Amino acid sequence: MSNEINVPTMASLFAEGKEPEVLFWVGCAGSFDDRAKKITKAFVRLLNKAGINFAVLGTEESCSGDPAKRVGNEFLFQMQAVTNIEILNGYGVKKIVTACPHCFNTIKNEYPELGGNYEVLHHTQFLKQLFEEGRLSLEGGSFKGKRITYHDPCYLGRANDVYEAPRELIRKLDAELVEMKNCKKRGLCCGAGGAQMFKEPEKGDKDVNIERTEQALETRPDIIAAACPFCNTMMTDGIKNKEKEASIAVMDITELLARAADL
Repeated sequence: MSNEINVPTMASLFAEGKEPEVLFWVGCAGSFDDRAKKITKAFVRLLNKAGINFAVLGTEESCSGDPAKRVGNEFLFQMQAVTNIEILNGYGVKKIVTACPHCFNTIKNEYPELGGNYEVLHHTQFLKQLFEEGRLSLEGGSFKGKRITYHDPCYLGRANDVYEAPRELIRKLDAELVEMKNCKKRGLCCGAGGAQMFKEPEKGDKDVNIERTEQALETRPDIIAAACPFCNTMMTDGIKNKEKEASIAVMDITELLARAADL
């Protein structure tokens, strides 16, 4: 497994008069959360393997504004968004890829009215394209025959109708994709959306992530595949609650592909 990671910044490329093919928007979770950093690194390894000319904003990247908007602080959201848009437009960014469905949804659907118009892709869509173009390939891999159930992130699935790209990537692992009873358009939230990630749940009969974890366990999976850092955290917490962490892994699709490619 290679530990060498090459991550250029927009500022350094701009200074050299170069323009990347795509900007990788890392997001707050992918930058600061120890678990989500592993997803970021796995994605970068895949980008490097595919020979993608990409860059990140680095210290110039700020929160997309999604949590602020979801809790109703429109003023703070617009402040954060406009700051980001000024930086993106200053670099002439045209294409953005992100591993976070919250950033994906916000930049794709809510930045245009503030002057930020970009082609925005979720990392599963971008990776699917790379396989279709022959820039990435897999030879079997360590997940052959494993039972993998996939949890649809709300902002990827129901909000943006992206259902097939993640599933197509799982199928490339030669794994058995087993669906939960609530999937695709009938998917159930992990419990973290709408900025619920950052507060304790209200009193009730059962936490949402426990309900969702139980649905995942019904499929008798070896692995629960996620495509969102928030979902990853909530499903991991659910697996720990059920004391199944020794037998069931929660992994981002990017991590599955990187491991299968021995990166």
